[in-house]
Amino acid sequence: MSTPVKLDVAQLRRQMESGAGPRLIDVRAPGEFEATHIPGSYNVPLDLLREHRDELCRHLDEQVVLICRSGRRAVEAEQALAAAGLPNLRLLDGGIVAWQAAGGEVRHGEPRWDLERQVRLVAGAIVFTAVVVGLLVPPVTWLAGLVGAGLVLAALTNTCVMGMLLAKLPYNRGPRTTFAAVVAALSDRSG
Repeated sequence: MSTPVKLDVAQLRRQMESGAGPRLIDVRAPGEFEATHIPGSYNVPLDLLREHRDELCRHLDEQVVLICRSGRRAVEAEQALAAAGLPNLRLLDGGIVAWQAAGGEVRHGEPRWDLERQVRLVAGAIVFTAVVVGLLVPPVTWLAGLVGAGLVLAALTNTCVMGMLLAKLPYNRGPRTTFAAVVAALSDRSG
């Protein structure tokens, strides 16, 4: 498996300013995209991209830059699209976090907590509650250990089951994104 080609923020800005910029595909959850995104980018959530990667490749024949929060999901999207035979894939190094840190233009919608922050809140709340309740009912303390083991596994595998589950909550979904809507937006090019 080859290493994905990454563009830093300055490189992407230059390409976008040249007028022949690449197609920006943001693979975050619709709620994350709605909260903050680069103008002109298209939201193709990672799960939708994986499910329809072969069909999606028919609508992406030019340069494509994949974007997520910090880079992990964009790498997964690159692997899926590359396996389907799509050339010219690039990743925005550091994702939307790097873009914003460098002063890149973004559009804002309804503010939401990032999934990573939500995972820290839920995991911390479970551990704290398990330890406190465990003082009265000692076996409950094992729940804190299970959450800790889950976090270690998430770090080792670079995946997060809790994050995937939280992404499915109505709070994180934002407007429903269908494959038909994605294709229509990609075909319209004015999006």
